Amino acid sequence: MFHLAAASTTRHQALFDNHSSIATGTINILEAARLHAPGARVFLTGSAVQFRNKGQPISERDEFEASSPYAVARIHSVYAGRYYRSLGLRIFVGYLFHHESPLRKPTHLSKLIADTARRIADGSEESIELGDIAVEKEYTFAGDVVEGMLALALQDKVFEATIGSGVAYSVRDWLEACFGAVGRDWRQHVKTREGFTPEYQRLVSDPSTMHLLGWRSKVGFEELARIMTGTSASGRVG
Repeated sequence: MFHLAAASTTRHQALFDNHSSIATGTINILEAARLHAPGARVFLTGSAVQFRNKGQPISERDEFEASSPYAVARIHSVYAGRYYRSLGLRIFVGYLFHHESPLRKPTHLSKLIADTARRIADGSEESIELGDIAVEKEYTFAGDVVEGMLALALQDKVFEATIGSGVAYSVRDWLEACFGAVGRDWRQHVKTREGFTPEYQRLVSDPSTMHLLGWRSKVGFEELARIMTGTSASGRVG
């Protein structure tokens, strides 16, 4: 069983939605497994943002930080999983970092940039306003991350791991890759907002545990930009 549900926002207004979908949802699944499928493997989704972020690579061994309602719900979910593991259930937690596919909502920053670049290449004269484009995070193909989730859930001795590429790129890098994929100069179409304060400056994983298990992300940064802008010949969908 894979528990992937979440209200994916750190805003305080989503406090109860996050608690219901992540924390309460986890308890419901774990108790159902205990009562009706004690031999099942249960995978819980963790998040990069539930850790204390000092700008250094983050592993599953690092300290949690309740920095938002979303982080609180994720931390609650993990401790529930650890409790049920103590009851003899096989509960796995994969801490996911930033991952992308064409199935992203159009309002998500990475998808917004890719879609805008494609429309401009098709003749649109629109522009896009962004915050701090120096912010660094991972850009990992969602299909690779799903393979990592499955690889972790099939283990017998390792139960928690961060799943990510371990390589950070700036939003500026993503702009260059997406607009470059469609043959346009992003600087002619992007405006930056003054006074914007990002949630973090750098968020990157330490996927060494997953590497020891034989998993690594396969799709590179430039190929991901081509996939997101629809200019890739691979036809991948995550």
